[in-house]
Amino acid sequence: MDKSLQDRVAIVIGAGSGIGRGVAMRLSQEGASVVVADINLEGVSAVAREIVGASGRSFPMRVDVSKPVDTRELVTRVVREMGRLDILVNTAGIVQNKLLLEVTEADWDRVIDVNQKGAAFAIQAAAAQMVKQVPEDVKRAGRSDQSYGKIVSFSSISGRRGREYALAYAASKAAVISITQSAALAFAPYGINVNAISPSVVVTPMWEQNNREKEQAFGIDARKASEEFISRIPLKRPGTVEDMAAAVAFLCSPDSDYITGQTLNVDGGFEMD
Repeated sequence: MDKSLQDRVAIVIGAGSGIGRGVAMRLSQEGASVVVADINLEGVSAVAREIVGASGRSFPMRVDVSKPVDTRELVTRVVREMGRLDILVNTAGIVQNKLLLEVTEADWDRVIDVNQKGAAFAIQAAAAQMVKQVPEDVKRAGRSDQSYGKIVSFSSISGRRGREYALAYAASKAAVISITQSAALAFAPYGINVNAISPSVVVTPMWEQNNREKEQAFGIDARKASEEFISRIPLKRPGTVEDMAAAVAFLCSPDSDYITGQTLNVDGGFEMD
C-alpha cells in the first residue's frame, strides 16, 4: 500500500469487531495511527494489540456513543496522547427487529440514541477539534484548497427506504444521511470533508444477530431470506468487511478531497438512486 494516510491520526468508533475492526486495520495499513473505541473494551483491546503487533500505532478506549460526554472525552484524550485528530470513522450501530405496532418508546430511544444521536455528537466532537487545527488565514478566508479533516459515518440501505420490521433502525440510518449533509455544509469552509457509507448485506456478527432476531420475532427462515435478498443484488454476493474498509480508506484519503456531503452506496448495486 502507498501509505496515503501516513502521519494521520484516526479514531474508529465501533472497532471492537466486524466492519469497525476491518476499517481500523485498513487505516493502519495505510499509515494512520488508529485509536480504536467501542463499548466493548475487551474487543478493541484485542484489535489494538493486533495493530501494534503488525507494527502500527494504536490504543483502545471504551466509549458509549449514546452519551455525548463519552465522545467528547474520547477526542480530548486522543489529542492529549497523539497531538491532533485528522480522521473520524463511526461504525457503531445497533439493529432491532420488531413489528411497527409492537415498538415501544424504550425501543425507539435505544436505537435512536446510538445510531442517530451517537453519530451527530461524534461528528460534533471530532469537527470541533479539526476546526481548531485549521490555519487562521484559512478560517478568515472562509474557504480551503485542501482538506483539514475527514469524517465518515455509516448509514445503511435501510436508510434509503422504509422497513416494516425495523422502524427505528431505518429512521436512524436515514437521519445519518441528513446529518452527513448538514455537517458537510457546516464544515466545508474549514476544508473538512464529511461523508457516509451505505452498505447492504455485510457478513458480520451484527448481521448474524440480525438474522437470529428475525427468526425469533417472526418465525422466518433467516438463512433462506438472506439468500433471497442476496439474489436481488446485481453483483450476486454479500459485501465483505474488506469492501467497506476499502471505501472508507478512499473517503479518508487525499483522493477524496473534492467529495463531501455524499452517502456512498457500497451495496453491490442494490440501490441505484
